[in-house]
Amino acid sequence: MTIRPASDRSLHVVFGDRISAESYASVVRLTHGLESAREVLNLHPAYTSVLIDFDPRRYTHERIEALVHACLESPRPPEPEPRQVDLPVEFGGECGPDLDDVARHTGLSPEGVVEQFTAAIYEVYFVGFATCFPYLGGLPPELATPRLSAPRKHVPEGSVAIGGHQAGIYPLASPGGWRLIGRTRLRLFDPQSVPPPLLRMGDRVRFVPEARR
Repeated sequence: MTIRPASDRSLHVVFGDRISAESYASVVRLTHGLESAREVLNLHPAYTSVLIDFDPRRYTHERIEALVHACLESPRPPEPEPRQVDLPVEFGGECGPDLDDVARHTGLSPEGVVEQFTAAIYEVYFVGFATCFPYLGGLPPELATPRLSAPRKHVPEGSVAIGGHQAGIYPLASPGGWRLIGRTRLRLFDPQSVPPPLLRMGDRVRFVPEARR
């Protein structure tokens, strides 16, 4: 673990230099442990790190670093049972214009890509990039495919995508460079819901193939 200032009002805590179950467990533990700390203004978890924002007029980097160590050294409470969320997805066609490209890159048929993709159970590692964009761990390594060389200007809401060794879902229409293989009709971000995001850090996600309409 390394801890260093990221600015005059933030501290960056890094657990190793590669994505792993161990580093992610530390990210989850620190994030959950600091959620209610009065010294913390905001938390930005990622695959192997947590960025901690604080008010520099009230606290120092040393105070926040001590808080990090206290959190990680305290007895670990039982982890809550993760939710599993099933997402219906229409694969290929207009909903998944990059499915054939993923198939060619991986040496699988489009049906084989869908079969492997839907056989896995994914975990929401963290939510970021755009409003409620879930970064998912658990993509079968056989499906890893490079991102597009030039991002699309418009990716439809609900698009299910592969970006390198990651999977994700676009909660809102936006530009994006990930490979689109399908689309879900469920809304990942609804400002009228409480809470607004459908998926939260630690949730399990299963993609369920849906017939084309």
